Amino acid sequence: MNRYLLKATIVGALGGLLFGFDTAVIAGTTQQLSDVFHLTPFSLGLTVFIGLVGTVVGAMGSGVLGQKIGGRDALRIMAILYTISAIGCAFAWSWDVLMVARFVGGLGIGGSSVLGPVYIAELAPAKYRGRMVGMFQINIVIGILLAYLSNYIITTRNLGPLQWRWEFGVAIIPSILFLIMLYGIPRSSRWLVTTNQTDEAREVLEMMGSPNSKAELQEIIDSIHLERGAKQEPLFNGRYNKPIFLAISVGLFNQLSGINAILYYSNYIFASAGFSSNSAALQTVGVGLVNLLATFLGMSLIDKLGRKTLLLIGAIGMTVALSGVAAIFYTHAHQGLLVWLLVLFIIFFAISQGSVIWVYIAEVFPSRVRSKGQSLGSSSHWIMNALIAGAFPLVAARSQAAPFVFFAAMMLLQFFIVLTAYPETKGSTLEAIQTNLGIH
Repeated sequence: MNRYLLKATIVGALGGLLFGFDTAVIAGTTQQLSDVFHLTPFSLGLTVFIGLVGTVVGAMGSGVLGQKIGGRDALRIMAILYTISAIGCAFAWSWDVLMVARFVGGLGIGGSSVLGPVYIAELAPAKYRGRMVGMFQINIVIGILLAYLSNYIITTRNLGPLQWRWEFGVAIIPSILFLIMLYGIPRSSRWLVTTNQTDEAREVLEMMGSPNSKAELQEIIDSIHLERGAKQEPLFNGRYNKPIFLAISVGLFNQLSGINAILYYSNYIFASAGFSSNSAALQTVGVGLVNLLATFLGMSLIDKLGRKTLLLIGAIGMTVALSGVAAIFYTHAHQGLLVWLLVLFIIFFAISQGSVIWVYIAEVFPSRVRSKGQSLGSSSHWIMNALIAGAFPLVAARSQAAPFVFFAAMMLLQFFIVLTAYPETKGSTLEAIQTNLGIH
């Protein structure tokens, strides 16, 4: 692990920090936005939903963009979108302007969720890859915590009707910083090989500390020789059914846990259980802090216990915690346990789904379709995220327990699907994983 590899990983993963911040900052604004723009539960859900529509579009389109211009240059476009969104949300003079700015931010989030992990996975040596791609997830969680923390600090400043503008506007500074830092990192060696720039690819491998850059370069060339001088291979051609199933299912189950419904509406959930607005904001910071600590734990375990083992452990823990939350809202008793059950849920989510998803999706596809595969897995994640985030206020308005019963049932289903259908990928090179999946 040298400084060039570390720097490229940190900058690539910074897209995750903005992803986390932009995703979670809405939690502190829902009440004020409802008051200022006279939002119903449906239009509040739509305000959260529109950002996620942008995320789906960004995730679907960025794979092709990444393969055309390279992950680093595509990430620069995402940084510009983040900046435009932060300015637009902070200075929105109408609900329509806010919706457009949220959509633009969603494009940046969706794009980074595809491009960041692929860029890091293509630079990382096999033995560090899980932890290095995991840096992206750590940055997402740090971004979420920073959003909650800044929301709480701004809440204590008694800024009145300007509060929500400050909460959105804080993101302007890190967005610009991310854009500047993207001008100090190299292009991915694997992408350079796909565009026949092999000399530069070898230089990047040497810079990243490859013990045998010539042999590694040859391995990369061999793994993607099928697409050289030919049309790019389609993802849906029958050969990639297994990785497609793995990427889509891990993306869907990530959201069917209810994680983002809880992150977006955490203040609302705590308020429903009887907490004051300041107290709800503070409880949310606690949830964000636990999320960060548990993600570090997950990162330390991912290359030791493996991806599949963590997913199985997490599925059991989340089923228990979500069932408890459902019971509290169903019986209207023991509200004091709500924080602890949500903390338990966050711990099991962070060490399993939170740590594994981006690593796993980045691993299971061969180089020639990796960006497209990452787009597919990420899109399944964001489409389900958008559906759940849009529906949550409506369902919770009728029954506060119902969403959590559904999430618990989905985690139980996930346990059995992972147990029977998921291969373990820890410690294998990207090329060896393809061989194990029967792709040649």
